[in-house]
Amino acid sequence: MIERVRAVLITPNGTLLLIKRIRPGIPPYWVIPGGKVEPTDADREDALLREIREEIAGEAEILNLLHTMETTDERQFFYVAKVRKWSFEDRTGPEFSQEGRGEYLLEEIALTTEALEAVDLKPEEIADVLRNAVERGDLLSLV
Repeated sequence: MIERVRAVLITPNGTLLLIKRIRPGIPPYWVIPGGKVEPTDADREDALLREIREEIAGEAEILNLLHTMETTDERQFFYVAKVRKWSFEDRTGPEFSQEGRGEYLLEEIALTTEALEAVDLKPEEIADVLRNAVERGDLLSLV
């Protein structure tokens, strides 16, 4: 089974850091930074820190596991993390150099239900989890 890790990144400003994907022929959508756990990663958290370095040239502190999603062939782990610094211009992930992948833009989104509803965050299940956590006040209490 493929394992993927994702970071719900909370900035020092109390915003959520997301990647906006712009691809030819489909409406823009947003994703949470992360990727596949590689055999060279010591564990899932090591994989997540590597992905954060690759995708946003960032440094983060992983706080806790927020949610797990599973299909027949894939398991995704969504962690809440505090991001201390990032430089999208210095990203190094292999996906950024592949032709035809479209654009990747880094955006800060307010941690409100209205702001989360205003973006098409994928997958929908994690969008629901985040909206519910924001409504309950759980997300910022973790930071």
